[in-house]
Amino acid sequence: MIIAILGIGEAGGTLARDLIAKGVQVRGWDPEPRNIPDGLHFASSNPEAASGAEVILSVNWARVAVEVATEVAPVLKPDQLYADLNTAAPQLKRDIAPVIEKTGALFVDAALMDPVPPKGLRTQVYASGSGAEKFMEKMTPLGMPVTYLDDEAGNAATHKLVRSIMYKGVAAVIIECLEAAEALSMIEYARAQMLKIIYDEAMIDRFVSGSIKHAKRRVEEMEAVVEMLTSIGVSPFASQASIRRLKEIMEKKG
Repeated sequence: MIIAILGIGEAGGTLARDLIAKGVQVRGWDPEPRNIPDGLHFASSNPEAASGAEVILSVNWARVAVEVATEVAPVLKPDQLYADLNTAAPQLKRDIAPVIEKTGALFVDAALMDPVPPKGLRTQVYASGSGAEKFMEKMTPLGMPVTYLDDEAGNAATHKLVRSIMYKGVAAVIIECLEAAEALSMIEYARAQMLKIIYDEAMIDRFVSGSIKHAKRRVEEMEAVVEMLTSIGVSPFASQASIRRLKEIMEKKG
């Protein structure tokens, strides 16, 4: 099997590493690669990486997802699988689907349900779209736990973003509470109150550390949430507050 990975950053490089360890031939390309594992065939472009690959994983940023799909569409053939793993609003996934499917290839709206490191290839994925069931059949034996939803592009993205409203909102509240507690010398008290709801002290720390480490990516994730909520007539008040908190974290990081 040949798998192409478009986007060799933290997530793409980690997936490539694990696939190579499984004996899969992996091609990849990124204009600014940050995580090239041993054994990766680094192509000269996205189209070269995608040409002839049985499965293509787009692991970029939502803002370039349509551009990347349009770039590789001319080299796609019937029955190839093009999986977009970028965190994006459901409508963006629905916009990408026809770009891919007009070539005869199948589209997969693939939602990574957790940060790729440290689980790597074992990261839970929800999949929908015309190629979702076939994607599950090909990737599950390689160690990727894929949950097939249906054939509707955008549905996997919807599932992820509905969960993000809660997860990122909770993270923002935890950070605010701990900052207040530190200013008031009440850290132990604040953590004790959190443990009445969360029950896992390590989870409290993960909410904080994850927000700091992945602030930029999570801003885009929550912007997709706001777009989705606005499209269905739900006020994105709390999600917009989460974005402001994440941007503050980015500013503090410099």
